[in-house]
Amino acid sequence: MSVSVLSKTRARPWPLVTAAAVCLLSFTAFWVAQRLAHVNMLDVMVYRAEAETLRAGGDLYAMRATSANLGMTYPPIAAVLFLPLTWVSVPVMRTLSTAGNLLLVVALVRLSLQLVRPALARAEARTDLWRTTLWVAAAVVWCEPVWTTLRYGQINLLVAVAVLWDLTRREGSRWAGLGIGLATAVKLTPGLFVVLLFAAGLLLWRRDRRTNPWLRTALTATGVFLAATLAAVVALPADSRTFWTRTLFETGRVGHAEETANQSLSGVLARLMHTDSPGVWWVLAAGAFGAVAMTLAIRAALRGDKAVAVVVCAFAALMISPISWSHHWVWCVPLLILLADRSTRAWPVTGAVAVAFASFALWWVPHDPGRPELDQNAGQMLLSAVYPLTATAVLAGYVLSLRRREATAREHAGGPARSGAGEGELTERRDHAVAKE
Repeated sequence: MSVSVLSKTRARPWPLVTAAAVCLLSFTAFWVAQRLAHVNMLDVMVYRAEAETLRAGGDLYAMRATSANLGMTYPPIAAVLFLPLTWVSVPVMRTLSTAGNLLLVVALVRLSLQLVRPALARAEARTDLWRTTLWVAAAVVWCEPVWTTLRYGQINLLVAVAVLWDLTRREGSRWAGLGIGLATAVKLTPGLFVVLLFAAGLLLWRRDRRTNPWLRTALTATGVFLAATLAAVVALPADSRTFWTRTLFETGRVGHAEETANQSLSGVLARLMHTDSPGVWWVLAAGAFGAVAMTLAIRAALRGDKAVAVVVCAFAALMISPISWSHHWVWCVPLLILLADRSTRAWPVTGAVAVAFASFALWWVPHDPGRPELDQNAGQMLLSAVYPLTATAVLAGYVLSLRRREATAREHAGGPARSGAGEGELTERRDHAVAKE
């Protein structure tokens, strides 16, 4: 059994106040750095404009805001949820957005730790949980996806926290599913977690014909999504019709596929093919990657490895989406925590993944409004595909580790020929060994 990196962290005699002071110092430096960089917080300004348009009774999808002439891309319910942004002045809104996102960094780290190490949620381990949370938050705030999320005033951290809040609730919680349902109603892509929950839940249900937490959470999330969406249809019928029949399919409305900020398979193929529309090649690649990733996620869920299931599902959603901006990749935070926890031997891998997400390498290539990404050379293509390449490498490494563990489990079981064990018994032994590892 490997020695847990998080166990070593908990054993260190650093007091909680030291961790809090370091985290506060890091966050303060981050805040100052963002002000010195003159961040424009473009997206939160668009959110505010959407809410103002709603209050004025205007057409949400005809609205354009900021110097970048950006329009609304979310379902109509999002504009309703953005209404509080209009209750304060723009400077106050910017300050609250930054402060709120920094708090969400802490929440994301804490929930990620609970996902990876559920025992940390116990009352006797709360001090250790908070101490580790603050140390990790002080570091991951400097990752490019987090930096860019705060730079634009985006809602990525809020979406990730909403999803993880559901997936770290105690078994039987009546609220599990609320966060995923609302996140899906606003952003749509978290809906892939509902697919994971239903698939795992139904397969578990077939085993013992009893409702399980996966299935209950899936049903709750679906109900919340439908309720929120139908409420928007009733309150905003014209805008809802526009979104669900037209805007939803206008991927170009979000941006050009080939932009280096687009860290999805669609973006990689667009730059590779020197086109803004990779067409059927993207469909095939996304279908293949999605099928493999979701199969692995569902298998992990059935083995009881929820952390792996959730992280793999998150990266599947990022990879197969037509547009996954670099700031959408805040899911690198639970990934790094998961890698660091699994084994001391994972430190080189964890370090390499951390460098990929903290290096800002994708911005080292030309990316001005002239669309130079359509003419990238091989080196520039590699740099501008740093997140998809990292995700693919991690997924491939996970598959190889599964095969090694299964081979080890077979050896320990003596093999079907030597032990006389049936295939079902061997599979049960193997799955138990993999889950234990």
